Amino acid sequence: MAEAETVAAAATKVDVDKYREAAVERWESDLSELEQRNRNESHPEDSVLFVGSSSIRRWDDIASDVSPYPVIQRGYGGAKWSDVAVFIDRLVRPHQFRAVVFFVGNDIRGKDDDKTPQEVAGLFSYVLQRVRQHDAKAPVFYVAVTPTNARFAAWPDIKAANRAARAVCDQADHTYFVGTESLFLDSRGQPREELFVDDQLHLNRDGYVRWAAAIKSHLDTVLDGAN
Repeated sequence: MAEAETVAAAATKVDVDKYREAAVERWESDLSELEQRNRNESHPEDSVLFVGSSSIRRWDDIASDVSPYPVIQRGYGGAKWSDVAVFIDRLVRPHQFRAVVFFVGNDIRGKDDDKTPQEVAGLFSYVLQRVRQHDAKAPVFYVAVTPTNARFAAWPDIKAANRAARAVCDQADHTYFVGTESLFLDSRGQPREELFVDDQLHLNRDGYVRWAAAIKSHLDTVLDGAN
């Protein structure tokens, strides 16, 4: 709880502007494409909004996998939490929704510019606050970053970021953490290669089936309980 309180307080100190120029340069065309989809598509007000990086964008069977919940799919490329923080109003405010699911997997990759687990959780807390300004009570789900062979050298830091984000979820109202680690590690604690495409980073169909089951289980538990 103390960790979550510290991170939540730090959200008010997150300097989103320092990420803005790079985010706009890299992702403005992708955001414009998503906004064009907003103009071309219509969705019921009880939809579940999925926001995040390429695992959301590449989820071709998302509508059937989370049925009967109607879906708004808004994933793009290699998004980081810093990018989502910059664009959060454009990603969320055009929509009415029953719940929001976030999966953002690129802030910690084993690179020199990786964020710390605390920075990841602070950015998530900032994003959560912006969502709450749009909808005070809609359930928000944070899907844990998956262990993968491509980034397994960074797994200790990724796992620490998952823990820090979970602490935020545990403290915040109507906010839920979706753990996935046990689904993607084998008995030796190694990523299950058979659940990923050749890059050993993105899920294949079998991986999506497992991922979807975990997410939908949480949707069922929370949304059925809200009826």
